Amino acid sequence: MTADLFQGWGTQLFWGTMVTLKVAFLALLAGLAIGLLVALAKLSASRFLRAAGDLYTTCIRGTPELLIILLVYFGSTVALSAALRWIGGPDAAFEMPALGAGVLALSLVFGGYAAEIFRGAFLAIPPGQIEAARAFGMSPLTLFIHIRLPLMWRYALPALGNIWISLIKNTSLISVVGLEELMRVSYIATSVTRSPFHFYMLAAVIYLLLTIANSLIIEWLETRANRGVRRV
Repeated sequence: MTADLFQGWGTQLFWGTMVTLKVAFLALLAGLAIGLLVALAKLSASRFLRAAGDLYTTCIRGTPELLIILLVYFGSTVALSAALRWIGGPDAAFEMPALGAGVLALSLVFGGYAAEIFRGAFLAIPPGQIEAARAFGMSPLTLFIHIRLPLMWRYALPALGNIWISLIKNTSLISVVGLEELMRVSYIATSVTRSPFHFYMLAAVIYLLLTIANSLIIEWLETRANRGVRRV
């Protein structure tokens, strides 16, 4: 019955799902770092850093994810090939790996949205808690690590969970540059078996299961983050 369900493509769909999760997790880690740095830039006293942060988030949020993936894939190939020709001669060439392009593009997208979430979360921290920490003589670095970051995380987690779910689904866009993640494998299976509805429905079910599993994990993280918080 299982063999009939997957029509011999079960192994390929499994590894395609693993590639999807790999891209999503790598983009998540890089995107969180980008988002935090951009949020700090937008909250900086420096006018230049604030302007740079605003420009980044505006460009990312105003450009379709698919277009960003294509720009990163082809743009990095062109730029690095030109650099290699300048260094190593006219025959030097470089092609950006699909995995690298996908992770980089999705991390840039995730970072653009995460930056606004982090910025709002930092601004939501009650000033009294910061003043209390300063009264205890905490250094700026200690205050940031032990007070600002944990409180910010508590406020940011629900919204981060939403864009994390969107990130998992956006991995399907990387199929356009040839990476064999879940969507690409499903497309290849439909081409071979001539059963597009069957395999696209399977892909939809797998994405739905991933969403449900990650939603439960996010709910658990929110519960842990809010331990000890008094409910009004």
